[in-house]
Amino acid sequence: MCQIAINIPEAILYDTKMNRVETENFVRRLVALEYYRNQGVSIGYCAEVAGMSEKEFIKYLGEKKISIFQFDDEEEFLQEVKNA
Repeated sequence: MCQIAINIPEAILYDTKMNRVETENFVRRLVALEYYRNQGVSIGYCAEVAGMSEKEFIKYLGEKKISIFQFDDEEEFLQEVKNA
């Protein structure tokens, strides 16, 4: 496991009314979300980064309007729907 530390000014915590734990959770989820959306990292790994179960992370993706289904084209999507 790799650990990365960042410095966040105390003023941001004050302005957002977040404590350190809330800020850490916010940053972990944001990083996981971006890894999933832009880097193609698996739901399992992203859930681990976010400190969530896979089920919780999938729900979080839904709240952020990010689909867990990814298709290269409309034909692939229609074939998948047909096979469901």
